[in-house]
Amino acid sequence: MILVRVLFQTVFLSLGQIWANKTRALLTALGIIIGVASVIAVIAGLGGLRSFVLKEFDTLGARKVYVWGWVPQELRATMSWGDARLTRYEAELILEHAEAIEMLTPTTSRRYDVRAGSVFRRGVQVIGIWPEWHTIEDRQVMLGRPFVSADDEEARQVCIVNETAIEELELPADPTGEFLLINRRRFLIVGVVETKEATIFQGGSDTNPAEILIPHQTAYTMNPYDWITITAQLRSTNEAEEARAQIRHVLRTHRGLGPDDPDTFRIEVLQRFIDQFNNLAAGITAVAGAVVSISLLVGGIGIMNIMLVSVSERTREIGLRKAVGARPGVILTQFLVEAVVLCTVGGLIGLAIGQGITVGLRHIPQMPLEGASIPAWAVALSFAFSSGVGVIFGMFPAIKAARLNPIDALRHE
Repeated sequence: MILVRVLFQTVFLSLGQIWANKTRALLTALGIIIGVASVIAVIAGLGGLRSFVLKEFDTLGARKVYVWGWVPQELRATMSWGDARLTRYEAELILEHAEAIEMLTPTTSRRYDVRAGSVFRRGVQVIGIWPEWHTIEDRQVMLGRPFVSADDEEARQVCIVNETAIEELELPADPTGEFLLINRRRFLIVGVVETKEATIFQGGSDTNPAEILIPHQTAYTMNPYDWITITAQLRSTNEAEEARAQIRHVLRTHRGLGPDDPDTFRIEVLQRFIDQFNNLAAGITAVAGAVVSISLLVGGIGIMNIMLVSVSERTREIGLRKAVGARPGVILTQFLVEAVVLCTVGGLIGLAIGQGITVGLRHIPQMPLEGASIPAWAVALSFAFSSGVGVIFGMFPAIKAARLNPIDALRHE
């Protein structure tokens, strides 16, 4: 009980000393204030940027796997890109034998001249897909119907358009039942697919291009040499590496590649990029936080300096307190608590300023920092760091005060 009372008295005494020298205390704590505010603002800004990038990844789909043909550097003198091109049959093999793959779609993309009535447009993007494309890309049909298996199997001349295509081709708001001429072939519009904003990984353009979707087999009949990319969806994000190994085994076996032969295809799992980005973001946050924390070190040196000055100014007071029975531990605690209180108050002010900067970051135009926020661990770290600085840099002045000889202290002018 006595210890608690002494501690409370020491804290109030420290606050009284700080209040009696407000300007000096504020200038002394300025390094701590700037350090804490900087650490908070940097962590919040990097957190907002990380949130934005992960949101873009989420738009692409965390469970996606991309596969495409590839000619290794050592084979480019003897192998053509046409030989490395994936085929529809290989897509079917992957779907059949790669158990970690839930669904997939081969896709082709080519620009064709398109006519809708009297409106003619050159170079409109026409994409060949399987019906599973809608689920994998999370782009559902808003009007009409999606493709069905029969559309692809029978190579029907049907198509689905997006909203931009409706505008560019001057089609009705509900164009289902209308006809288009794509490369002089007549296609029936059966649906309208939703348009998603392009992510930073897809160019991040403010405008989305016109798109016309057709069954993959129909696209093959129009041009059997189109480049095929397979977009697959994992059953679980935990099976990313397993899916990669299974796809590689299927394609190497089908292509008759020997143990020493390089892969003639590429496989990329989006989850791998997400994991790499998270590791990179954590590293950047740690390094940036450490660099900015140097200002806390500078602030700590300022605290130690001013506490030494305070010990010198109050030498007679220390001698008087020791003369009436104050123990060295009480004197040490008084100055140590004063340093910690000074740092903690500076930390609180820095936290408030950091919060203000964070709010400002969210409202900077053209900056993807809407998700900037201060995590709880950053607040705890700031308080721990501030208190730690107070203890570390306040210890030497406190020890010096505690070791003063009371007779010498009373003689001090």
